[in-house]
This record gives sequence, structure tokens and C-alpha cells, in this order.
Amino acid sequence: MSVSEPSHSRSRNLFYSVPVVGWIARDLIEGPEDTIYYLLVALLTLVVLAVMQWGIVALSMAALIMVPVVMVTLLLITVGK
Repeated sequence: MSVSEPSHSRSRNLFYSVPVVGWIARDLIEGPEDTIYYLLVALLTLVVLAVMQWGIVALSMAALIMVPVVMVTLLLITVGK
């Protein structure tokens, strides 16, 4: 790193240093464009494995987690973004 290169902010470096979440966030932001699809497949696989292990309770928890996402999506559609 040379002197002329801008350094990253301290909070960004701290967030990236969190073991799993930081690695995924850094790869999503700085990695190739198809990384989001790998993340979605991994999350879907986790939901399927959870449903296989715990049944309908895991499926209902996954649906409960998606409620804020759907609400924000509906608000953005309503606003026109």
C-alpha cells in the first residue's frame, strides 16, 4: 500500500474483521457480481436443512424473518423506487 492510496475507514475494517459476516459482506461488495447468487443458494440450503431437522417450526421462523423484507419491498414499490 502506497502513501497515495486512500485508507479504508476504521469502522469498515472492524466490520470486515467479524469472522463470517464480515467475510461475506466483503465478498459481496468487493468480489465478483455472481457472489450474491452463491449467498442465496447457501441461505436456501440452510433453510432446507433446518426444515429437515426441526420441521414446520423452522419454516415458520424463516417466513417470520422475511416479513420486514417484504414490508420494505412493498414500501419501495409504493414510493416508486
